[in-house]
Amino acid sequence: MLRSTTKKIGDIRLLDLEPAGHDDRLDILAGMRCDQKEISPKYFYDEKGSRLFDRICEQTEYYPTRTELHIMNTNIDAMTGLIGPRASVIEFGSGSSTKTRLLLEHLDQLAAYVPVDISREHLLSTAASLAAEYPEIEVLPVCADFTRPFDLPEPTIPPERNLVYFPGSTIGNFSRDASIELLKVMRAEAKDNGALLIGVDLDKSREILEAAYNDAAGVTADFNLNVLRRLNREYDANFNLDRFRHLAVYDDDNSRIEMRLVSLMRHAVWIAGERFQLDEGEYIVTEHSHKYSPDQFAVMAATAGFALRETWTDTGNLFSVLYLEAV
Repeated sequence: MLRSTTKKIGDIRLLDLEPAGHDDRLDILAGMRCDQKEISPKYFYDEKGSRLFDRICEQTEYYPTRTELHIMNTNIDAMTGLIGPRASVIEFGSGSSTKTRLLLEHLDQLAAYVPVDISREHLLSTAASLAAEYPEIEVLPVCADFTRPFDLPEPTIPPERNLVYFPGSTIGNFSRDASIELLKVMRAEAKDNGALLIGVDLDKSREILEAAYNDAAGVTADFNLNVLRRLNREYDANFNLDRFRHLAVYDDDNSRIEMRLVSLMRHAVWIAGERFQLDEGEYIVTEHSHKYSPDQFAVMAATAGFALRETWTDTGNLFSVLYLEAV
């Protein structure tokens, strides 16, 4: 059974489900022991990694962020019309982006905004910022692992509908099986009258996709290599960054971008006291980013109890925002 406490922190009421601490060292070592070595993309986002990702979003080749925001701006009235009044917005991940603000500002008689994140410090910072910016909205943060079912707080205004919000194409970082399991959690939190608004990156030409993840300015390369800096600093590793290069390739068979750190020579690295041998040309996978068509995503979501009701895309069919209802 999950432990839970409700805490008043300043003007914020935090529902803390006290997610079990995770041993990152064991996670990293397990990934490096695999036949195909891997490091979870969650280790990208230290302070420097977060800044680099912001810079990635500004690169000409990287279309997802600006395209999703354009779709939201262009279709926000249609979106909020489908969602209806007095919704409780449950965002998986504690977002404070322009997209989140756009939704909060346009929804009619919003019941509450419920950001959910496993990082307590980041969650509270985001919640406090939004509560100060929108004092008329009840902000109810939940500290939880959103890949597993969790309890929801009860807003002062009973919501007419729970809307799960998951922008940014983050769903693409999960395998298809893991995506279905996450969608099942979203369906449980949406409840029977609920809905899901989600960003989904569309499958498209190899040229566009590989350019987006191999920008000419080298920002994505620095972002990818930064994960090794973090492991050196925080997890007793001794990676020499000069012995690796960034490469992102499109995997046709799985319709996904694969981010790699390719070893430039045969050498060994140590992580938390364990030795790993890398051959020249061998690589560590740091991220998968799956791409879908709306129909493919709809089939996957249907297995989790959602039906696709509306699709919004840009004129180039690069990106989509999907609205699905619980069935």
